[in-house]
Amino acid sequence: MSDPKIEAAKAHWAGRMVSNGMPLADFQDVTTQTQSWNDWCMALSNRGDVHATLGNDAATNNNYLSAGEHYVTAAVCYHFGKFLFVNNPEQMKSAHLKAVASYSKALPWLSPPGERVTIPYGSHSLYGHLRKPDGVEKPPVVILIMGLDSAKEEMFNNESLFLNRGMATLTFDGPGQGEAEYDLPICPEYEKPVQAVIDYIHTRKDLDTNRIGLWGVSMGGYYAPRAAAFCSDIKGCIALSGPFDVGLCYDSLPGLTRSCFDYRSGGSDEKNIRQIASRMSMKEVASQITCPLFIVSGALDRVIPSDHAAMLEKAAVNAAEIIHLAVPDGGHVVNNRAYKYRQASADWMAQKIRS
Repeated sequence: MSDPKIEAAKAHWAGRMVSNGMPLADFQDVTTQTQSWNDWCMALSNRGDVHATLGNDAATNNNYLSAGEHYVTAAVCYHFGKFLFVNNPEQMKSAHLKAVASYSKALPWLSPPGERVTIPYGSHSLYGHLRKPDGVEKPPVVILIMGLDSAKEEMFNNESLFLNRGMATLTFDGPGQGEAEYDLPICPEYEKPVQAVIDYIHTRKDLDTNRIGLWGVSMGGYYAPRAAAFCSDIKGCIALSGPFDVGLCYDSLPGLTRSCFDYRSGGSDEKNIRQIASRMSMKEVASQITCPLFIVSGALDRVIPSDHAAMLEKAAVNAAEIIHLAVPDGGHVVNNRAYKYRQASADWMAQKIRS
């Protein structure tokens, strides 16, 4: 009988993984052929190797667009091998480094191409991908903010939504995420890394620094409105299935998600971890949001109960506008019904960021 964690993957992760770029056949093969969670990361790393080899072959034949597409798929497979695999940090980091390397290879060959950027953050650096739409001089920019287990290498399809509508995207790994997770724990006061990204944007002469939007997914659905409450001149904020108060939902988090939070929190023990979770609340700051706010929730969300979105909607009393798209048959981030919000939210951001 398959490991319950693998069964959970089959039941709850298909929408996310496939909508974010993993081939359905790969997802089906890994979830049906892998019998133990201990083999999960390696199984998906092997799939990533297949796509990376296809990328190498395409590059050798000077088929660079195809090479870039294969490398993105490889990065997605490597990423989903490592994303919750905190039970084996060495194997997790090995897969992650492959994801970073594959996506970095892809960047110059994407359409439109991308650039790996370094963002100063105190005594550390954060790393991101900047992509600009074709044919737009000094485009507005949307900052894509990751969740607890997501990373910038997962965001190709989400970036395309904004790029296709004339907006640049800057996708970055913040504290506790992706390339930063090994040196920096989760930062409840996430306005700090977002402000660092905004400061970086202001150093760029090829971006419209007066038109900046925020987009956050899952835990990023807390981070983005949190940042909007503190960072000035934000034109719009999209919050996807984020917690209003992590302390309220910590005990009900799925086992793998909770283990991941504990690991990336940097907490020394359960009491300390709970203290960190309790700092992650919009209760005292939601009223400081003044920009337009687009909230997405799924009634079937098993990670973050949908009432957290309702709490944010109620508390953001000074937001210029609030749209709450509640999807009755949507799971976490509504990835199982992505067509019900992705285009609509991107159209909304395009309107707000240009106004």
